[in-house]
Amino acid sequence: MLTFVLILLNIICVLVGVAFFTLFERKLLGYIQLRKGPNKVGLAGLFQPFADAIKLFSKEHVNPSLSNYVPFVVSPVISMFLALAVWSCLPIFNMTTFSLSILFFLCCVRMSVYALMASGWSSNSKYSLFGALRAVAQTISYEVSLALTLLIPVLLVGDYDIASFIIHQRGCWFIFVIPLVAMVWFVSCLAETNRTPFDFAEAESELVSGFNTEYRSGGFAIIMLAEYTSILFMSMLFVVIFIGGITTILGPFSFIGVAFLFVWVRGTLPRFRYDKLMYLAWKSFLPFSLVYLIFMAGVLTLAS
Repeated sequence: MLTFVLILLNIICVLVGVAFFTLFERKLLGYIQLRKGPNKVGLAGLFQPFADAIKLFSKEHVNPSLSNYVPFVVSPVISMFLALAVWSCLPIFNMTTFSLSILFFLCCVRMSVYALMASGWSSNSKYSLFGALRAVAQTISYEVSLALTLLIPVLLVGDYDIASFIIHQRGCWFIFVIPLVAMVWFVSCLAETNRTPFDFAEAESELVSGFNTEYRSGGFAIIMLAEYTSILFMSMLFVVIFIGGITTILGPFSFIGVAFLFVWVRGTLPRFRYDKLMYLAWKSFLPFSLVYLIFMAGVLTLAS
């Protein structure tokens, strides 16, 4: 019973963090564009995320007549479940020893592709289908560089437990040891979470709204919650792997800084061309990750 209560408390904390992260993003984008963000609901717009949530979940759920009802309704829930389940691999949220947390993270990332594809296909809309196909191709492409890049700090640590990264970075952060790997990881995280400049799955100028075109009210809200939950998790994971973990003195500030980078990139960079996105994954990140992984393996072998 205590474990269930702790898990529920962790989920509530993550969802509240997501709510205030959306407010942080809207305020920051407003100041980047020389305007005010939300500032009417509550003190300086503090309750705006809760007002948006009440509005979305109180609207009528509309199911397109030509859609496949079961996958159309279930796929956003699966996306949200996977986005919340992956938090259990972080050492500050799990209640038991999780020795294969890196593998669990990679499995959850791969499973999220199926939910995204089902949401686009089941809508029976050409815009949704095109957005889903783009997202699947983009996610699969950048998962390769994401996994290979992640193997480099795993080689340095020699363990699949994320908690081991915190222990091995007490003397020096990995971001100073392998800065290029940290940069490639961050860019791959942007592509993995469909963030600007890689937001082709939700390209409004081309696909109306992408794979979530036919979603509204609660379904749309759940998809957005899953997306922002993944962004917060990727920010936290970056801090744990490359900046010594969230439990250090600078940990919370590092987490806020990485989350700020996600928003800053959205406010300053334009959208890529889709072919350049794929070329970046297969012609730049993949060779770099492979060569660097082989190099690190050779250096560690000689050192041992």
